[in-house]
Amino acid sequence: MERSERMGPMVVDATTEHGRRGGWAAVDLPLGVVHLRAGGTSVVTTFLGDAAPQVLHWGEDLGDVPPDVLASLDLADTAPAGHNAPAVPVRVPILPEARTGWMGRPGLAGWRDGGEDWSPRLHVDRVETDCRDISRHGSSVSAGPGGWRIRLIDAEAGLEVLLEIELAPSGLVRLRASLTNTAGSVYHLEELSPVLPLPPQAREILDFSGRWSRERTPLRLPLEFGCRLHEGRHGRTGFDAPPMMFAGEPSFGFRSGEVWGAHVGFSGNYRLWIEKRPDGHQVIGGGELLLPGEVSLAAGATYTSPWVYFGRGSGLDEAAHTVHEWLRGRAGHPSPRRPVTLNVWEAVYFDQDTEHLVRLAEAAAGIGIERFVLDDGWFQGRHDSTAGLGDWVPDRETWPGGLAPLADRVHELGMEFGLWFEPEMVNPDSDLARAHPEWMMSARRDLPVAWRHQQVLNLADEGAFDHVRRQMSAVIERYGVDYVKWDHNRDLIDAGDRRHGGRAGVHEQTLAAYRLMDLLGREHPGLEIEGCSSGGARVDLGMAEHAARFWPSDCLDPLERQSIVRWTSQLLPLEMIGAHIQSPVSRTTGRTSSLDFRAATAVWGCLGVEWDVTEIGEGERGLLAEWIAWFKRKRGLLFTGDLVRADSPDPSAWVQGVVAGDRRSALYEFTTRERSGDAPRGRFVLPGLEAEAVYRVRPVIVGPGPQGLVPPPWFGPSNQGVEATGRILASYGLRAPRLFTDQALLFEVTAVSGESPRSLPGA
Repeated sequence: MERSERMGPMVVDATTEHGRRGGWAAVDLPLGVVHLRAGGTSVVTTFLGDAAPQVLHWGEDLGDVPPDVLASLDLADTAPAGHNAPAVPVRVPILPEARTGWMGRPGLAGWRDGGEDWSPRLHVDRVETDCRDISRHGSSVSAGPGGWRIRLIDAEAGLEVLLEIELAPSGLVRLRASLTNTAGSVYHLEELSPVLPLPPQAREILDFSGRWSRERTPLRLPLEFGCRLHEGRHGRTGFDAPPMMFAGEPSFGFRSGEVWGAHVGFSGNYRLWIEKRPDGHQVIGGGELLLPGEVSLAAGATYTSPWVYFGRGSGLDEAAHTVHEWLRGRAGHPSPRRPVTLNVWEAVYFDQDTEHLVRLAEAAAGIGIERFVLDDGWFQGRHDSTAGLGDWVPDRETWPGGLAPLADRVHELGMEFGLWFEPEMVNPDSDLARAHPEWMMSARRDLPVAWRHQQVLNLADEGAFDHVRRQMSAVIERYGVDYVKWDHNRDLIDAGDRRHGGRAGVHEQTLAAYRLMDLLGREHPGLEIEGCSSGGARVDLGMAEHAARFWPSDCLDPLERQSIVRWTSQLLPLEMIGAHIQSPVSRTTGRTSSLDFRAATAVWGCLGVEWDVTEIGEGERGLLAEWIAWFKRKRGLLFTGDLVRADSPDPSAWVQGVVAGDRRSALYEFTTRERSGDAPRGRFVLPGLEAEAVYRVRPVIVGPGPQGLVPPPWFGPSNQGVEATGRILASYGLRAPRLFTDQALLFEVTAVSGESPRSLPGA
């Protein structure tokens, strides 16, 4: 992206950004109804005259609809005339407009200095597509997956919108819009947010809350008249950000009930909402939340909204697969061979010593670690959280010879070397802040409230941007850094750009961070970035275009982590989620957990260790090495298979798993979270397998196994397990083992070719 010299933020060429495939072809107008199909999903869009397009149906695949039936769908959806109502039926375009009679949230909102042009009247001027599978009969069009670009204009208001719609092969839909000011006066933009319709059977909402170390906490509530609006004003995605905000059939779950969800792919401020109107319309939508005056477009200037992602399915698992499959289909998606990582934060904190860290690296290599990450505390003046941020050179006191003794030894041991940075932040007690106090963001002359003793560095200022890029690039080059843990430890409060009198700057700051990541990636091919933000405060699909791994939470307590990863994986596949084994006592909860529970939880993600392994006994170190070796054998399945989660009537026990694409193998986890009201626990099911195939299920026992394990008879004398069909395993299930609370047991499932079940689950 190139910076615009005009008033306003970034000007984006929507024809080249995001690596579009090219091959766009114009579609003759007029259009009537367009039916897109892919991944079990249909999107039916109607073009009425020259008005803005409206989506009639986004949901289950409607099949091969005959052209004459397709042409009549708009008529079939037209409401009868009502008393004391608009003279024409109310329409809700993808960018809702008040002039159609829609009285809900607008899709485009803005004004000029004289107060005019606040109610746009957009109409279709041009349509293009890069779909290759297109069938047209008159004004009706059927097509498979691909992209559509629709140019909308309001010549009188001096506005032009490029609306982009993509249907991925997985069934994931994404939308965005670019607004260009074609008039001579400034246009002040408030909102540019698309929506899709929700059917009447969507009666329940799944939203999320959260806080530090307890991210993505689910909230259920009825879908009622009015607007459920979820705003993120943190200047980053936030601990409370939904992986998706869902509406669905009553009591929908992981495996049942139709669901429709939306996610804003942006790492700054955002809005998501679900709105139900008394006239029967209900929609789901979202976009960037623009602060007052943040985007003012001069003549010819353009603003491009973030992509808004829409996923649906029969159950939350199916909706998750639409996103996971799309992510895995991108160029550059991480390989299933994700390195086992040791991060030193909880091992040493700020107490960094070269000799100790070299010993730690050697011990890590000895148990199978493949990547060693030096966390916060390595740079100039950094002995605690109060100083040094912004001075990205090795501290002369802690590292008199630089980082080479550690980095070189890590590489000699065959491991990757990773390093922690927080490039968007600065401590007032730093050489950088003393030299350039004007680079700290503020809406006024005084600084915003401190947060972790730090302020926000204005990366939209080219001087600040170039300074950080040069320092980071020099360190990465000098020490052969393979991996950057990119942290972001505060919300953006009063984040004003001092170059422009304190004008709101979250939008430009977010885009500048993206640009810095991409530039460092080009300068250092193969560099991997982990997105971390006080843990999981910046997990979104905008950041997923720049980071290959995400830190979902600073809480490593396995009981808490079960829920955090359960909902993070609604958006991200496991190969993009960091999951570490910590020391026995959690620093965030104080809870003590067994190594077996910590390890069995951490293998559901990019396995790592956050523990000083030089201080543990040989027996425990050997057990840790066993778990690492097991993970390495199974990561190919974990990071390519389909996520499955069981809907359990017993909240004290959770079941999740990963099933291979060919349905020949699977891994499952059975977790006890509290003492059950059923004594003992009953059966548990293993969903997602081929119904008629025969499988062998056997427990995975690493070392002594989970605490309190009393195996049911079907385990067998040597843990050989039992055979059953996929249908039996999904509907009848298996007798649960006895376990203490806060324990987990894994199960390997393998198809048995051409055989019938020789034994059935015990009663």
